[in-house]
Amino acid sequence: MTAVLDSHPEAPALPRARTARTSGLFLALGALLVVMVLVAAGRGHLDVPPMQVLGSILHRVGLDVGPLPEHPQGDATLWNVRFPRVALAVLVGASLATAGALMQGVFGNPLAEPSVVGVSTGAAFAASVSIVFSLAFAGSWTTPLLAFAGGLVTTLLVYVMSRSDGRTEVVTLVLTGIAVNAVCSAGMALMLFLGDTAAREEIVFWQLGSLNGSRWQHVGIVLPFVVAGLVGAAVIARRLDVLALGDRAARHVGIDVERLRLVAIVLVALLTAAAVSFAGIIGFVGLVVPHLVRMVVGPGHRVLVPASALGGAVLLLAADLVARTAVESADLPIGMLTSLVGGPFFFWLLRRTRRSAGGWA
Repeated sequence: MTAVLDSHPEAPALPRARTARTSGLFLALGALLVVMVLVAAGRGHLDVPPMQVLGSILHRVGLDVGPLPEHPQGDATLWNVRFPRVALAVLVGASLATAGALMQGVFGNPLAEPSVVGVSTGAAFAASVSIVFSLAFAGSWTTPLLAFAGGLVTTLLVYVMSRSDGRTEVVTLVLTGIAVNAVCSAGMALMLFLGDTAAREEIVFWQLGSLNGSRWQHVGIVLPFVVAGLVGAAVIARRLDVLALGDRAARHVGIDVERLRLVAIVLVALLTAAAVSFAGIIGFVGLVVPHLVRMVVGPGHRVLVPASALGGAVLLLAADLVARTAVESADLPIGMLTSLVGGPFFFWLLRRTRRSAGGWA
């Protein structure tokens, strides 16, 4: 009896440790995001020290604190060139990582990412059509708008084609997504064949992903879609935790599994299409970030979703900083950099999943 009474006060130790890890992760990601914003905004052909970047931000919000950029064009460069790119990197990274967390929750597999349902290739195909045929019904916004629409339509098409008898099996959804991805890839190959040299270069660079040329107008268009997607992801996070126990268990507690799966896939399409429409295809962010977060704080989606958003923003800011500064007078494709990191990570994750599953995962 004494042993039992003595051990009772120590029972909450595990939840407290998990809470401490969660709080520590959010504090670390938040601090790292602030630091990355200050560093990324200041680096480039015209270097601005981080304290001067911070001073410029504080003066813009009405606080006369901190030094302003010493270079005559420093403040204009920050607000007209650097900050729009930094803001778009934060939004795109957060949206892709959150979409990846949702995909992995819906499929119950850490190897899933947004491209599984065809949203990225669908957006790329629609953008390729716009480029090759010089469509301009919305001016310079035509290609991004078609890319956004292409991603949404492709995702909904995959979902509708994978339904049978009012239900959607995960395996069927994945296989349908693979088939649609193949068709869209063939369509992009056809557009490359039909396009002239300028169109081919634009399509290839767009497929590799880039934040070059980001403007505040782009940020203003992407922001509401990303906010809506993040809020929706937070709302369904608790139900995704129940879904992880299996469809039968989720139905037993009153969750409409089909509706939940449809809402999650629509949110994935919304987040990914918004990101792809202005940044092009950027792979592996939705795979790498949620898995790393899950290794630190566990699989609970109420923590996983917001932490993945922060982690994705930090990762893409870092990748974009390398893309801008690694080679002098050159802007490397950011999608190429994320794939260089994500490819080996995916191979490691595949091997790790295979070992834990006792066979091919």
